[in-house]
Amino acid sequence: MIFDNHNRPITYLRLAVTDRCNLRCFYCMPEEGIRYLPKSQLLSYEEMERLVRVLARLGVSKVRITGGEPFVRQGLMDFLWKLKAVEGLDEIHITTNGVLTAPHIPELVRMGIASVNLSIDTLDRDRFRQITRRDELPLVQQTLDGLLENNIAVKLNAVVMEGKNIEDIPQLAELTRHHPVEMRFIEEMPFNGEGSHYPVLNWTHQRILQELRTLYPDLEKRTHSPFATAHTYQVPGYQGTIGIIAAFSRTFCGTCNRIRMTAQGTLKTCLYDNGVLDVRALMRGGASDTELTAAFLKAFAHRPKNGFEAEQERSPVTESMSTIGG
Repeated sequence: MIFDNHNRPITYLRLAVTDRCNLRCFYCMPEEGIRYLPKSQLLSYEEMERLVRVLARLGVSKVRITGGEPFVRQGLMDFLWKLKAVEGLDEIHITTNGVLTAPHIPELVRMGIASVNLSIDTLDRDRFRQITRRDELPLVQQTLDGLLENNIAVKLNAVVMEGKNIEDIPQLAELTRHHPVEMRFIEEMPFNGEGSHYPVLNWTHQRILQELRTLYPDLEKRTHSPFATAHTYQVPGYQGTIGIIAAFSRTFCGTCNRIRMTAQGTLKTCLYDNGVLDVRALMRGGASDTELTAAFLKAFAHRPKNGFEAEQERSPVTESMSTIGG
């Protein structure tokens, strides 16, 4: 196991396999979309497999596949099978919007995928179309049904957006009554290709919790992993749990064990940094695994203390979440 300069272990890699997405979510990118990189500028699957092997030897035991939307990239399932064979890698997770996921569920079951995070900001078809600028909710619901029927661990992610989906909080929370899911409500972040939508973020993690306690006065706090990003709660008698992620307030930085690799091969040791290492350039420049290891260790030894420090060391946030790994 390796530790950063703040004595936090690094065991978890979020790996973006593409910057492309088939939705245009309000909190992720502008309506016109973003300028996608040509394929030659993205890491190949072979390059991604190599960097995962290097990081696994350093102690990374968990990988989450993100995007963009992972399932828009051809060959994803073959790549996941190759990751399954990486020595030292114990868990593979996927974050998806669910539009293209349902046909792959049987193979995900055979693969033994650890969990799927499914983005679903509303259960109302009209509001879904307004938020994502696409009319794809039936396909997302099909994916959710398939994951539940096949007993794949599911976390549902909803970004809480003022004027967009506040009225959906009760209905989304009620999914935990009869289903063993974790319904997670997430503070909106400025990674939408335009910057912050609001002068002040009103729907903070505290206000989300206040809203949930109004709905469920007997809401109970649950214990959680020391590396968890979500504070977790449960309504007595409900099968599932409710999580709140302070993604903008950044209350969990002190125990962060995560690093990110963008689809173009840029290492981010914090979501809010501007990228700290061009891994693609190193690999295509002929770097050996030993040289890659040394470069990773150097980057981990200069990790910001938290997201606020990382943000201070860069220009204002304007990129899309689609380009930095979900």
